[in-house]
Amino acid sequence: MSGEFGSDFITIIDDDGVEFELELLDSMDYKGQTFVAFLPANMDEEDPDYGIIILRSVIDANGDELFESIDDDDELQDVYEHFAVLLFDDEDEE
Repeated sequence: MSGEFGSDFITIIDDDGVEFELELLDSMDYKGQTFVAFLPANMDEEDPDYGIIILRSVIDANGDELFESIDDDDELQDVYEHFAVLLFDDEDEE
């Protein structure tokens, strides 16, 4: 396991103003866009809502990185499947 894995955290504020922390798993460029996979940092793994969160990375006019949700279910499923290969195929090699 690399020393970098699990070391990056970001704080996100959702549309309702609720702040939560996410642990960065990985990022990938896919179909001309950048997608980032996170896990909730402060949620119990037994929680039914616990799981991978995939957001699109966009750069705003000021050059700041912003994260936005993927609203298209087909696109989200497609990106999730590519992340699954990226994230979980590595585990088989360890």
